[in-house]
Amino acid sequence: MIKLAKKKKPTKKLAWRQAVHQVMRAATEQEILNRYGSLDVSFNYRWEHVITVVRLATRLAQLTGADEDVVEAAAWLHDISKESKENHALQGAQFARMFLPRTDFPQDKVERVACAIEKHMGLWRKKPLTNLEAMVLWDADKLAKIGLTAVFHWTGGSLAGSQPTSVREIVDDSRRTGWQQKTVASMHTEPARRAAEIRLRHYNWLWHSLEEELNGDDLK
Repeated sequence: MIKLAKKKKPTKKLAWRQAVHQVMRAATEQEILNRYGSLDVSFNYRWEHVITVVRLATRLAQLTGADEDVVEAAAWLHDISKESKENHALQGAQFARMFLPRTDFPQDKVERVACAIEKHMGLWRKKPLTNLEAMVLWDADKLAKIGLTAVFHWTGGSLAGSQPTSVREIVDDSRRTGWQQKTVASMHTEPARRAAEIRLRHYNWLWHSLEEELNGDDLK
């Protein structure tokens, strides 16, 4: 009697939102370990940056008509290879191509996610991007670097470090400007451009006001 081989049950794929959330969280913790030698730090800068980019990218996708699945997945994974010695955007795109097919993420959208991640590098651009999802990710990533959100992210990251720092050092580092105006001018989508102009004004006002207080310039 011939015994028929039992059919293997198809492996259930991971829910993609949960999967990208978990893998990105693990990557940020590995970054902390590499940098400080311990997870016992007061602020996880990379994690705060990523969840902010996810929120901004999702909102921009709704405002511009970009594919929300592509944008959200790309936002979660855009800095997955930040610690790579190679180009982290290219490495992140390769990770997305490898990782997302293991989940229930729509397979026909994986390459679009990878392409958006691949193009998110740089604080400003000489030539604008042409792919909508890539535009949205780029804009969201840079919006997170030029407003009050960035002030608190960078301050938290500075204070979490193992090296002693001071308010003056944080201000001096943050006031080394020049690129922010180029970033605002490089925004692709109209909602991001409007927000970027407002955020940069807030950013500069806060640092300027803090500098005045530290110097005692408000005493007249």
